[in-house]
Amino acid sequence: MPTREQMERNRLVRPFAHRVLRSELWRFTRRSVPRGVALGILVGIIIPFAQIFFAALLSFSVRANVPVAALTTFITNPFTTPLIWIVAYRLGSWLLQVDAMTVVAPVNTAMEHTELQDALQWLTGATLVTAFGLVVLAIVSAAVGYLVTSLGWRLWIARKRKARLAGMRVRLIEQI
Repeated sequence: MPTREQMERNRLVRPFAHRVLRSELWRFTRRSVPRGVALGILVGIIIPFAQIFFAALLSFSVRANVPVAALTTFITNPFTTPLIWIVAYRLGSWLLQVDAMTVVAPVNTAMEHTELQDALQWLTGATLVTAFGLVVLAIVSAAVGYLVTSLGWRLWIARKRKARLAGMRVRLIEQI
């Protein structure tokens, strides 16, 4: 992993190093980590290629933690993507109230159909429904990810504070 100084000297990074290497984008804080999780989930579900690049690029504008945003994009991988797409299709068809009769246009029913035409028509209707389901799923998942991460961060800090206060009480009692 290159150091900060090496990245500053890199000729490809140098023109925008002042934005990329800002310390708040790389520190783990209570605000930047949930933003990174939400952004990573959103980009991971919606964008099918170059997810890490887009997550890192977008994290600069929303001041999200870059490593967390990049790592969270791995929510979609070859094992989870088919399941996510099935859920997105079902969610989209439920939200849009799509059934087999609404995908086929009435003008086309009057014409002679072939198996290929029916398959293509179903596929194009399914892709629109799936795309809508993916957007809804991504937004809801990002919001849930943000809330869960914020709550988890607060609980972690509260536990650390409680342990620190208990240690202080023990040391105070030992001094007496």
